[in-house]
Amino acid sequence: MTTTPDFFADELPLAGSCAPLGVAAVVLRGFALARVDVLWPLLQAVVAQAPFRHMVTPGGLKMSVPLTSCGPLGWTSSRAGYRYQGADPASGRPWPAMPAAFAALARDAAAEAGFTGFAPDACLINRYLPGSRLALHQDRNERDFSQPIVSVSLGVPAVFLWGGLQRGARARRVPLFHGDVAVWGGADRLRYHGIAPLRESVHPLTGSERINLTFRKAGPA
Repeated sequence: MTTTPDFFADELPLAGSCAPLGVAAVVLRGFALARVDVLWPLLQAVVAQAPFRHMVTPGGLKMSVPLTSCGPLGWTSSRAGYRYQGADPASGRPWPAMPAAFAALARDAAAEAGFTGFAPDACLINRYLPGSRLALHQDRNERDFSQPIVSVSLGVPAVFLWGGLQRGARARRVPLFHGDVAVWGGADRLRYHGIAPLRESVHPLTGSERINLTFRKAGPA
C-alpha cells in the first residue's frame, strides 16, 4: 500500500503554524483538523444530494476533476461559459444548503488570515484522484473581489501551485496536507493558482482521494 509520497517526507508542518504565501495570502496549517469529524458526515450528505460530476469547459473538454457545490450559489461550467447559478444544472433543483459548520470554518479561517466578516455564499467541492490536476487559473467569476478565497484540504497531500498576477509567472510549489486551509485576498486575490498532478497516496479518511472545499463570496456585495 502506498503511503505519503517521499517528496513530502521532510516537509510535514506543525499544525497551528502559518505559512505566508504573499502579502495577503497564507496557509493555516492544520486549521481544520479539529473540525473534520463534524465536516465529513455533512460533506457526505451534500454529495448525496448533488453528486460529483465532470463538467465541460467552454471549449468542449471534460474537466479531469469532478466537482459539486453547496450554498445559495454553485459554480458551473459548460459550452455556455463559466458562471455561478442557484440551481444544480444536473437536477434543476437548488444546490444543497451550505452546512453551518462549513460557513463557520470559512469565516474563522478568513478572520485568522486578517479578513473579518467573510460570509461565503458558494462552496465548490472538488474530488481529486491520483493523476488529476487543476491547471493554473484565476478565480474571477465572482462579483466582489474584495472578499477572500478560503480553500480547505482534506485527505491525501497535494502540491499547490501558487503563481503570479500574470499567467506566465513562475509558480511556487507549496505542499498542502490534510486539514490545511489556504486563504488569499487583497493584493493576492487574482493570483494564478492550481494543483499539480496528484501523486499516489493513501489517507485513513479519504483513501486515495483529496477533497477540496473552496469558499467564495460569489454574488453581489
